[in-house]
Amino acid sequence: MKAMILDRPGQILRLVELSTPTPGPTQVLIEVRACGVCRTDLHVFDGELTQPRLPLVLGHEIVGVVVAKGAAVERFALGQRIGVPWLGRTCGSCNYCTSGSENLCDQAEFTGYTLNGGYAELTLAEAAYCFALPDDYSDTEAAPLLCAGLIGYRALVAAGRAQRLGIYGFGAAAHIIAQVARWQGREVFAFTKAGDDDGQNFARQLGAVWAGAAEEAPPQSLDSAIIFAPVGDLVPQALRHTAKGGTVVCAGIHMSPIPAFPYAILWGERCVRSIANLTRRDGEEFFSVAPQAGVKTEVESFPLSHANTALQRLREGRVRGAAVLVNAPARV
Repeated sequence: MKAMILDRPGQILRLVELSTPTPGPTQVLIEVRACGVCRTDLHVFDGELTQPRLPLVLGHEIVGVVVAKGAAVERFALGQRIGVPWLGRTCGSCNYCTSGSENLCDQAEFTGYTLNGGYAELTLAEAAYCFALPDDYSDTEAAPLLCAGLIGYRALVAAGRAQRLGIYGFGAAAHIIAQVARWQGREVFAFTKAGDDDGQNFARQLGAVWAGAAEEAPPQSLDSAIIFAPVGDLVPQALRHTAKGGTVVCAGIHMSPIPAFPYAILWGERCVRSIANLTRRDGEEFFSVAPQAGVKTEVESFPLSHANTALQRLREGRVRGAAVLVNAPARV
C-alpha cells in the first residue's frame, strides 16, 4: 500500500510503499477513501505535540470501508463504511475510563499520533473505537466530522446554554459547529484574523449575526466563547467580551502561551476551560445531531500524494472549510 510518512518533525512527508497490515483480534483493516487534514496534524508535524510514534502515518479523520476483521470483531460488516477518530484506544479500566471520561485516560492511544493514521491507502483501527457514519454524507463530506465535528461538538456542549456564542478562528471545526449552534437557536459571533474578509463572509453565509477581526469587540457581550485558533492571546480577549457567569472554552490540543491578565476579567464567575480529546459518547451523539441540524461540510480535496500541499495550505489559512485527502474510488 502507499502511505505518506513523517520521519521526524518538520521534515516533509514521504510517499512510500508499505506492506499491507494484518488486523489483530479486535481490529479492522480499512480501505481509506478519504482522510481529513486537521490542524492537529500540523501540531504533530511541527513537533508541538512532542510524543509521536515515529516514523508515523498522520491523519485521524478517516472514512473508509472494512476489508478485513480480527477474529473477535463482531461489529461492522465487510464492505461497510465506517469512520475512525482521534481516540484510537484506551485502557478501559482506570478511573477515567470507568467514570465516563475515557478521553482523559493516561494510557490512551491516538490515531495519527501514537497509532498510524489515514494518510494511506489502508489503515488499522480498533473496531470498538470506530463509528458507523450517516448516509447523508459523502466520503469527503464525512471526513471533517470525525475531529473538527466531534471536538467542536464537545466544545459546544462545554459552552453551556449560551445564547450569544463567540467563535474565535473560523476554520473546519467552526464552520461545522456554527451550523449546529444556529440550529439550536443560538446567535453566533465569528472572530477571524484581521483582514480575513473571505472568512468573515463565510461565517455570515453560515448564519453568523456578526463577523469581525479577533481584536474587535462584538456589538453585544457574549454568553460564552469557543477558541479554535491555537493562539493564547485570544483567551484574555475572549474573557473581556464574555458576560459574568460565561465560559471561555479552549478547544485545541495545543495553544501558544496565555499571557497574564487582570483578575477583573475573570471575576464574576467566568470560567476558562479546555477540551481534551473526545469520548465515544460524543461521537454517537454528534452523528445523530449532525443530519438533524442539516450540517453541511465544505471541503477542498487533494490526492494522497499532495498531503504536503494540503498541510501548507492549512498552515497559511488558505482552506475554506476543511482539507481532505482522497483515495479513489472515494464517493464524493
